[in-house]
Amino acid sequence: MTEIEACIFDLDGVIVDTAKYHYLAWKRLAKELDFDFSKNDNEQLKGVSRMTSLDNLLGIGKLSFSQEEKLKLAEKKNFWYVEYITKMTPEEILPGVIEFINTLRENKIKIALASASKNAVKILNQINMMNYFDVIIDGTKVKEAKPNPEVFLKSAEELGIEPKYCVVFEDAVAGIQAAINAQMNNVGIGTSDILTKADYVMNSFENFNFDQLRKYFIK
Repeated sequence: MTEIEACIFDLDGVIVDTAKYHYLAWKRLAKELDFDFSKNDNEQLKGVSRMTSLDNLLGIGKLSFSQEEKLKLAEKKNFWYVEYITKMTPEEILPGVIEFINTLRENKIKIALASASKNAVKILNQINMMNYFDVIIDGTKVKEAKPNPEVFLKSAEELGIEPKYCVVFEDAVAGIQAAINAQMNNVGIGTSDILTKADYVMNSFENFNFDQLRKYFIK
């Protein structure tokens, strides 16, 4: 890679910890369906679409429903999730995120949000971050779920940047695979034992800046 021209961010677990609200809503649904759903199980639901998440959840519970019934279950889960996120505040932005994005702006780097969530704009409005992104691609603008690279490729296209000059920031296995499928460089936010395929893994954006990013990716 010769240069970094754009950074593409997932939302859940990268910008804010909405993953905990997804987990609470899915766990609530699992309890209603009379089976246990653990935080470890929740890893299978990160970074993918709502219906794929539901299919994974039902697989854990060894349950089967018609498509009509599944749509009702997904709506119920989303209703609970929206209840949680409408109480969010800017204080829930993860440590170091704003500072890092500001270093990108200072270096004239394009910035995109690429999320499977259909509630991404609602969340960004809640945390006052709508104006931080040049492009926002969410679950209302794409058809394919990660690990399909559609959401990242569409972000790069709207930014006008070739995929090889993009770096993706993701916390989910499916998201890292989507970045790989898009032929983009990637940074995993989390732990290397889970994000085994990530180019680089870090716990958070705290004390991380654009110069450090360049040192890792520009050889």
